Amino acid sequence: MKIVHNKLKNAKKKPGRIAANLSVPVESATEYEKIIRKDRYNEKAYDRLMIIYRKNKDYAKELKLIEAGIRAFIELFNKAVKRKPDQKTIRLSRALLKLTGLSDKKGNPIYQREPINKWTKRKSILLSRMKKTKSIA
Repeated sequence: MKIVHNKLKNAKKKPGRIAANLSVPVESATEYEKIIRKDRYNEKAYDRLMIIYRKNKDYAKELKLIEAGIRAFIELFNKAVKRKPDQKTIRLSRALLKLTGLSDKKGNPIYQREPINKWTKRKSILLSRMKKTKSIA
């Protein structure tokens, strides 16, 4: 059984409605941009806008948005620290991370907090896709 969305049913009946349905992603992109301007830390708005850019194959805007999102959330997580830890606390934290295998040899954490982790992966996928399209074109 095939399910057809109501908007698509109406578009089939009225040819003039097809153009209106195609303009919806552009309008929603501007809405998500407005949401991000008001609330820099709205993860859902970043995700939805990335999907819109990906579907429109606007890789440059998507890359710029991913980088802006990563910067915003790193800033947010850094603000969450109430006070700067002393050297003893830093040393013990690094030792614990090394012991549990959650850091590299230098003591830097391997894993990042979400959504930074998924956006970093998305950025690497996007960069490889951009290289492929440039080499093909």
